[in-house]
Amino acid sequence: MVGIVGYGAKIPRHRIKVEEIAKTWGADAPSYKKGLQLTEKSVPAPDVDTVTLSVEAARYALKRAGISGTEIGAVYVGSESHPYAVKPSGTIVAEAIGAVKDCHCADYEFACKAGSEAMFTCLGLAKSGYVKYSLAIGGDTSQGAPGDALEYSAAAGSAAFIMGAENVVAEVLYTHSYMSDTPDFWRREHEHYPQHGGRFTGEPAYFEHITGATKAILQKSGMKPQDFQFAVFHQPNGKFPMRVGKMLGFTKEQIVTGWLVPVLGNTYSGASPLGLTAILDIAKPGDMIMMCSYGSGAGSDSFVWKVTDRIKEVQNLCPKTRPQLDEHKIYVDYGTYAKFRKKILKNK
Repeated sequence: MVGIVGYGAKIPRHRIKVEEIAKTWGADAPSYKKGLQLTEKSVPAPDVDTVTLSVEAARYALKRAGISGTEIGAVYVGSESHPYAVKPSGTIVAEAIGAVKDCHCADYEFACKAGSEAMFTCLGLAKSGYVKYSLAIGGDTSQGAPGDALEYSAAAGSAAFIMGAENVVAEVLYTHSYMSDTPDFWRREHEHYPQHGGRFTGEPAYFEHITGATKAILQKSGMKPQDFQFAVFHQPNGKFPMRVGKMLGFTKEQIVTGWLVPVLGNTYSGASPLGLTAILDIAKPGDMIMMCSYGSGAGSDSFVWKVTDRIKEVQNLCPKTRPQLDEHKIYVDYGTYAKFRKKILKNK
């Protein structure tokens, strides 16, 4: 049995409402709320970045796994907002959690599926026996240019998973990946904000790859949508995951538990992994979970998870995802948000 041994999530406390962003740019807030099905999003404070979020999520994962950082043999951080262009995030996270110096580290990038990339690699290490425990992280402090449609959704959060073959809380039964060269979204070197192909990001990009990966894994496993208690798809906005789920035969009831985006925003590499943590927080032994990520450029990774009896032992050991999302929120105005995200800088 190979799969998730421990998991954790970290979401910043600060939030900004869609109306606040729309008011600044003279936009129609109701159209964004209805069209994107978003009401607010998380905002990282000035001292919060992908690494700080990832360290906290990793510490929760270690606690649920019941192991120390010294037992981690590999650390992979998937993100498109690594704090450094040339300096790994993985080594910072590894040292912060107490991993030994002969731990293997790497940073992953593949737009919003960098986190599931890291998960895929760590599962392979566990299955091969090459590493006893490995840590996969998907996290971002996402970027959106001022006034751009992305600014309404680009959010922050991180999810961490320890993979192994002992004391598994969710066994991986199948994986599948689906890729193509579809340039729907990109950010060139030295550019601060990404660009996107507008409507092109939908049918030939997101929907093509999510449906491709999910149909393939269903065929590979011999399973049907009704065999799953839960499903989580990449959530760039509130509309897309619900629509693609319906296209594939999944119900709203199966999707809603991991559907965090309406009040979280798009956490990019953390989007579907964070949805998975919210599902694991309430899952019961024997529950089946479908997960499918999406990353522009473009590709999807799909996973079939089966929850084990051990899940009940770990769920309450650390802060759960939904309470982090729904409680102790601090709302900011656009000026504070712009200062936090360094969209405005003081003269030096």
